[in-house]
Amino acid sequence: MNYAKTAILLAGMTGLFVGAGYLIGGETGMAFAFLLALGMNAFAYWNSDKMVLRMYGARQVSRNEAPAFYDTVADLSRRAGLPMPKVYVIDNDQPNAFATGRNPANAAVAATTGLLARMSREEVAGVMAHELAHVRNRDTLIMTVTATLAGAIGMLAQFAFFFGGSRDSRNNPLGIVGVLLVVIVAPLAAMLVQMAISRSREYEADRAGAEISGQPLWLASALQHLEETVRGSPNHTAERNPATAHMFIVNPLSGGHGDSLFSTHPSTANRVRRLREMAGGLGVNVEPVVRRRRGPWERLGRRTGPWG
Repeated sequence: MNYAKTAILLAGMTGLFVGAGYLIGGETGMAFAFLLALGMNAFAYWNSDKMVLRMYGARQVSRNEAPAFYDTVADLSRRAGLPMPKVYVIDNDQPNAFATGRNPANAAVAATTGLLARMSREEVAGVMAHELAHVRNRDTLIMTVTATLAGAIGMLAQFAFFFGGSRDSRNNPLGIVGVLLVVIVAPLAAMLVQMAISRSREYEADRAGAEISGQPLWLASALQHLEETVRGSPNHTAERNPATAHMFIVNPLSGGHGDSLFSTHPSTANRVRRLREMAGGLGVNVEPVVRRRRGPWERLGRRTGPWG
């Protein structure tokens, strides 16, 4: 059901983009919009992972630099039937993580130093299982396409605002009304579709990630912990690039609320409830996870963290 919903929403996003091109420039505008979408998505397909990792200053780590973190990702990748992804660490105090890459063979997972410093080993495993579920479900590519199309629709709206649309009624029967629809309605509709796709994929990644780790409550505990701490640690890079917010396991933007009309993520309470129900169905003790005392700090490049 989630896959069908995502396919419908992606088709709607593509149709919205091509329709916006028609409203601006008639048949010529529609053809231009279609070619622009192809070009932008081809560029995003090959380069989006490098762009976002560079944007957040992520640095690749080896097993020698972060043995516990690296080994956990390796173990979960084997459980998920995935190739070993590249492993990155982001020097940021906000606890968060994301996955990127056009397919499982070219995937990368990244965690902030804030996540590694504040989470127990079990919670980090729950978070990384969630991110690997995104890789296995190819959500990283889906979200790249939606973000690219949403950005392109915004560009078309700006073009329509400054230059107006086709005055040829044969190609653009709505005239100035069509231009106004592109300027006002199209970006809003694109944002709503993008948010709907993101929320749908987060729920599915929670479920699949819990299956990969075999412990739904590890992720439930991590989500509760993230909810308590992420708002107090602003992510300035994410604030400057809000189009990337949907990539993270929880919304990195200040003031973000789950399951609202304009939210990229489901509410944490709903996610935790579903995971606890899943744990109950598996016969797992659904009492709150007791976080064990953290072990000695593990060296992570120039920094250290309590994950070992």
